[in-house]
Amino acid sequence: MRQEDDRQMEAKKVLFITQEITPYLPESEIAAICRNLPQGIQERGREIRTFMPKYGNINERRNQLHEVIRLSGMNLIIDDTDHPLIIKVASIQSARMQVYFIDNDDYFQRKFTTCDAGGNEFEDNDERSIFYVRGVMETVKKLRWVPDIVHCHGWMTALAPLYIKRAYAEDPSFRDSKVIFSVYDNDFKTPFKPGFAKKLIQDEIQHADLCFGADEAVDCTTLSRLAIDYSDGIIQASPQITPAIQDYARSTGKPFLTYQQPDTYIDAYNTFYDEVWEKANR
Repeated sequence: MRQEDDRQMEAKKVLFITQEITPYLPESEIAAICRNLPQGIQERGREIRTFMPKYGNINERRNQLHEVIRLSGMNLIIDDTDHPLIIKVASIQSARMQVYFIDNDDYFQRKFTTCDAGGNEFEDNDERSIFYVRGVMETVKKLRWVPDIVHCHGWMTALAPLYIKRAYAEDPSFRDSKVIFSVYDNDFKTPFKPGFAKKLIQDEIQHADLCFGADEAVDCTTLSRLAIDYSDGIIQASPQITPAIQDYARSTGKPFLTYQQPDTYIDAYNTFYDEVWEKANR
């Protein structure tokens, strides 16, 4: 009983799901935080796992990525089409930290991240997000690793709270996980086309679980609201975020952490994990 109480108080295992990490991609606000935060949390005594998409512009040889055969090989069905799931891994030696990559030839082999060379956002970013998030869930299951906290960074990860609280609600890997969503000043400009809701519907996810209609185009604000609906805590990760998203997050009454300075955010996030865990378990 004592061990169970300690686990509830400490929430030791933290899963990071992010859309960017440096040095695999050029430094940005998200990429820098998601490089330094997992290391900092690990150094504070917690066990971590970190995931990002394996975009085609990531140099596999330079970064020493290699496929993890025992984790690859599953097919994920999106919009009635099978897509093979490939898992790769690399290490950031200076941080003693591994990073897992979700890969697929259909979604992640183009030489850009979310936009083409002309700055036009890919029309299938909705499906890429679905594949990425579901790929993380299935890989964590195969790892037989049970996260206490799942910390999602950026809009590419915004579907993770929905999947964890609905599609994987009874799965032993995620049944007790608490989800935190970090909101950045980083969005997409072209709404997901009508029909996005249909791609999300499955046995455990129904139209009533979504905050948008079956034939509605979904912009970044709406997608962020969906993430907030199914999160246990929200973090303002940028100095300025979309006011509508900030107001909505505050209106839920869920734990909300305001923007933290670069020299203090790791400790603040670390404390916030425990606050969210404790509140959700009251």
